[in-house]
Amino acid sequence: MKKMTAILCAATAALMLTACGAKKEETVSIEITDLAEELLETVTSDSLSETSESLIPSIYYLDEDAVASAVAYASSGATSCEVAVIESADTDDVETVEEKLQSRVDSQTELYSSYNQSEAARLDTAIIKSAGVYTVLCVCDDTDAAEEILEAYGF
Repeated sequence: MKKMTAILCAATAALMLTACGAKKEETVSIEITDLAEELLETVTSDSLSETSESLIPSIYYLDEDAVASAVAYASSGATSCEVAVIESADTDDVETVEEKLQSRVDSQTELYSSYNQSEAARLDTAIIKSAGVYTVLCVCDDTDAAEEILEAYGF
């Protein structure tokens, strides 16, 4: 009887530990244009221009089939400020989108390091976050405010 109780307790403990390790999937649904515009208006002081949606995959080196929709704003080159919100076609594509956005930040850092150190430093605080099928890149003046906005949207 003691042996059976010990086995039952061990099995129960194993099940409880398995349940604790389960990751809860959050469903996030946002309007990407609203998020991009709120970031644009709140956290950047530079005048950014909207990038044509058809050009976004080539700018960020994304597979067109991996992108369901996207909105991006970028500086004329005077500053490193940039806002991009990308909706992946599938959750399997999100990690790749994050990697491509990080590559963008790295290449921009290298570029700005050659002629404008303060803008290169701004890229050191670039925000790249994902939630659900959405990934955001935000290079801005006020990263604390950007983080608050992203948190409100579920990031």
